[in-house]
Amino acid sequence: MGTLILRNIGMPDSSRADILIEGGVIRRILRRGGESPAGEEAAVMRQGDAEEVDCAGMTAMPGFVNMHTHAAMSLMRGVGEDVRFHQWLETIWRLESEIDAEYVRHGSRAACLEMIKTGTTTFNNHYWYAPDAFDAVSDLGIRPVESYVFIDKFDQKEAQRQKEEFIRTYEKSLEWPEGSFTVGIHSIYSVSAETIRWAADFARDHGLRIHIHLSETEKEVRDCIRDHGMSPVEYLESLGLLGPDLIAAHTLWISEKDIELLGKRHVNCVHNINSNLKLASGYRFLYNELRDAGANVCIGTDGCASSNNLDILEAMKTASIVQKAWRGDPSAMPLDELLAMATANGAKALGLNTGRLEEGCDADILIVDTGSTFFLSPGTFLANFVYSAHSDCIDSVLCRGRFVMRHRKVEGEEKILDDARRTVRKFAIN
Repeated sequence: MGTLILRNIGMPDSSRADILIEGGVIRRILRRGGESPAGEEAAVMRQGDAEEVDCAGMTAMPGFVNMHTHAAMSLMRGVGEDVRFHQWLETIWRLESEIDAEYVRHGSRAACLEMIKTGTTTFNNHYWYAPDAFDAVSDLGIRPVESYVFIDKFDQKEAQRQKEEFIRTYEKSLEWPEGSFTVGIHSIYSVSAETIRWAADFARDHGLRIHIHLSETEKEVRDCIRDHGMSPVEYLESLGLLGPDLIAAHTLWISEKDIELLGKRHVNCVHNINSNLKLASGYRFLYNELRDAGANVCIGTDGCASSNNLDILEAMKTASIVQKAWRGDPSAMPLDELLAMATANGAKALGLNTGRLEEGCDADILIVDTGSTFFLSPGTFLANFVYSAHSDCIDSVLCRGRFVMRHRKVEGEEKILDDARRTVRKFAIN
């Protein structure tokens, strides 16, 4: 990796700076104004071998971390519209029985193209054919975190088959960068207790994170209380799953006791607002309560079969305004916390040194064009970015110091789209 200097770029606090990137890491952030930098820092910022990018009219943002998605569902938009969650889920499972590794490869690449265009630099994927998905997207430059997903549907033979397949997948993942593989468990209503325990024990023995859907619907909670005499959160606690290595997608239908447990165990809770709204799963996400209890709250898009896009900026706006509306409190989910949910909190959940514009962090940076009408007002940059603009204001994207999008262009995007179109026609999923 070479040396890159982003000259005269705006910062989220409205200051301007020069950002020096070396080896994929932010090495210096020199604020502009007052006296020019002198001495050693000035010499560093004048390196003759560095590529310099004039960023006048642009502002830097940390890259987004999409903490829960099903990437290859980018080819399943619109297949289960206007139906309730469990009817939708049965439709998805039927369709997924027809797909293969080729489908996942091309669907994952199309998803990565969309995520790059909308500012995601890391995504936490929960889907099938993990090695194929990882290999398919590794050249696109953003950071995939792939799961092997257990879903035995309480069949012991199927559970054994999946354990054997999981071991093969795990062995392949040892060739990937550290932190690129997680243990996926679909849900408590589709995976047996024995398999959940086995998967969790393996994860802890091998330093892997665990990624599961949890308390997504009211029906899930009612059924768990009927079958186990406790809530889904309490059930996972009884199985020993709750902990800072658990990534729990949704956590929407939760009690005071659930919140206490999630906070006490420092669980990473992922808010997927657009999916929850669209499937009418619910909208009263208990952000304040989870935050105050000690949980690490993040944002995800979910998959395109439910949220219909992978745009974290859109999810941020929706999450904030819905939170304000149902609480009747315009101060709910303030902008600095909303930004952390979409960046630093996700990085923390995955154990990554990113999500922040700070020296020493990985250089995952969005370069936002502020030349449109959305940024004309005297409001703060962050307010205009979240509440006024759309993600097409993101001009360029860096991941680990490498341009993965420059001036809205991604290398090879036409072929990615052509391959995706051919795959959709071939599988004719509807």
